Amino acid sequence: GGRERGADLRYNMEISLEEAYSGKTAQIRVPTSITCDVCSGSGAKPGTQPTTCSTCGGAGRVRASQGFFSVERTCPTCHGRGQTITDPCGKCGGQGRVTEERSLSVNIPAGIEDGTRIRLAGEGEAGMRGGPAGDLYIFLSVRPHAVFQREGADLYCTVPISMTTAALGGKFDITTMDGARSRVSVPEGTQPGKELRLRGKGMPVLRSAQFGDLYIRISIETPQKLSKRQRELLTEFQELSSKETSPESTGFFSRMKGFFDTLTD
Repeated sequence: GGRERGADLRYNMEISLEEAYSGKTAQIRVPTSITCDVCSGSGAKPGTQPTTCSTCGGAGRVRASQGFFSVERTCPTCHGRGQTITDPCGKCGGQGRVTEERSLSVNIPAGIEDGTRIRLAGEGEAGMRGGPAGDLYIFLSVRPHAVFQREGADLYCTVPISMTTAALGGKFDITTMDGARSRVSVPEGTQPGKELRLRGKGMPVLRSAQFGDLYIRISIETPQKLSKRQRELLTEFQELSSKETSPESTGFFSRMKGFFDTLTD
């Protein structure tokens, strides 16, 4: 009797997307109860021993008769431990454990996801009077990134390009999570929302040699604060435009006209 398992501990840890990409070994400091080194966890002063509780005979529970009923409850003398300490340890006050800050090394594997729980067995609070230690649970959260959004092993980012690049086609460079620069080709006539895929440029898949993909979503920036000459050129472009240059809007407005015609018939 008297041996109680220590409580489990929770530790919240935040890492960056870059750290989740490459993995890391982190040092953490955890305030926790550890076995008292003076009494070796017994709670009794060195040279003495806890004695069997005389009230419950070491059972930790006592029975009381109330009329026809027999009620069992926790022993009020030893509080369910089955033992009493006449001469408690001076360092831990009879608890068998003391609070101390410990430094632990935590391995964070590459590709770990937000909300992952890592269990370190036996690294929780020390047990009472030599009982087994609890576990330490590390709850990981991954900070939002300034450029990339993550969905599983895939990464997404939105890249704004100019109206002319979208119309004529072009190229731009992007730095990926591995630190490399990748050249991305924009096809002629690219529409907003188009996704371009860079294979294997996403996050590593946890405990695997595979990588997810990077999806680049194109957004098209409408020119602002035009100079007189730019305005003239765009006006000229508009006058030269036809159904072929804007098939989607032409198709939409013809469908809209057909819809109104059915309403007025």
